Amino acid sequence: MNQPNQPSLARAWSVPLAGMGINLALGVLYTWSVFAAALIDQLHWTKTQSQFPYTLACVMFALFMVPAGRMVDKFGPRLVATIGGILAGAGMIISGVTQSLAGITIGFGLIVGAALGFGYGAPTPAAVKWFQPHKKGLIAGLVVAGFGLASVYTAPMTKYFLANYGISKTFIYEGIIFLTVIVILAQVLAFPPPGYVPYGGPPPATRAATAASSKQDFSPREMLATPQFYLLWLMFCFAASAGLLVIGHLAKIAQIQGGINWGFVFVAVLAVANAGGRILAGWLSDRLGRTNTMLLVFAIQAANMLLFASYKSAATLFIGSVLTGIAYGANLSLFPSATYDYFGLKNAGINYGLVFTAWGAGALIGPIIAGRAADLTGGYNASYLISAALLVVAAILSFVTKPPTKPAANEQAVNV
Repeated sequence: MNQPNQPSLARAWSVPLAGMGINLALGVLYTWSVFAAALIDQLHWTKTQSQFPYTLACVMFALFMVPAGRMVDKFGPRLVATIGGILAGAGMIISGVTQSLAGITIGFGLIVGAALGFGYGAPTPAAVKWFQPHKKGLIAGLVVAGFGLASVYTAPMTKYFLANYGISKTFIYEGIIFLTVIVILAQVLAFPPPGYVPYGGPPPATRAATAASSKQDFSPREMLATPQFYLLWLMFCFAASAGLLVIGHLAKIAQIQGGINWGFVFVAVLAVANAGGRILAGWLSDRLGRTNTMLLVFAIQAANMLLFASYKSAATLFIGSVLTGIAYGANLSLFPSATYDYFGLKNAGINYGLVFTAWGAGALIGPIIAGRAADLTGGYNASYLISAALLVVAAILSFVTKPPTKPAANEQAVNV
């Protein structure tokens, strides 16, 4: 039975589901390889140039997660997600109107990138507060699954628009669609009211659930003073760079390695695996623990990257896309959950925003190195080896990453 003034379970679930819907629109980022192939083939951009808007979008995404997180903690998720929707639509429309390297880099790279920070940063900190701590992994995984799943429909939709309306109208039409969807769903987002009892029942008797129930709240300054922040940051950076490398180039990889001109299908396949990996890793890490699950994920992706150069048929590229999607998607539920476990929920928005800057750094390492390698050598083999080495380092770091202990003298959180 509900407590007095206790919102219903349906209301609680409406928040993560709205967040998933918002991320389904924002996930246009993962369709960039379809746009990139069109820019290379139709506007004669180089492979390196085709990654400028994408890479800038990733960097802006990561940077704007920090102020967006601060705004979520202070003003709530609804306003922040609404800003994200408006910026997403504006950036896509500007890209369509200009059709130049500078214009698309500003529109998609700068403005849509900022939109991603606001739109993506709002739902997860809100959603996890509606459920018990031992459900953090699963709830975070469900919310961010929308972002990974987006390419299932945006990749074929973008391919259709490009074929029938051209690059300019494709950006404009998708901008209008995403603006409308995000702004409407943003109105559902909210933090639970004071005195609210989270849904989810008692925690299971597992070590992971006990860790997830930690009541420690670190301010951003206190978090930055811990070695755990930097260990999480490095692991996230190295792991994300591998997935972003493949995501940013997959359509062209299929063309070069397999002679396949329908690489958008692999983009959609990767998207399904990406979404599934987020939910699976969230659920699994609630039981095995975050770092144990991270180790498993890093090992799978390292092996996959070592083998990626040998993927030359539709079947092997399909397998490579699935493994990349699962491993990459897993990181996007593991790292917010680990951040909330280690540093608490009071400053969840800004704290995860700071951890998420590692994802932006990964975007600089993976896609740009891959584009440069392809321009110089005609293939991606060197970049696969670099990514595999970084993933091995991440796996080693997972062995020494343990939850922090907050000194008794610093129990009072101090905001920065």
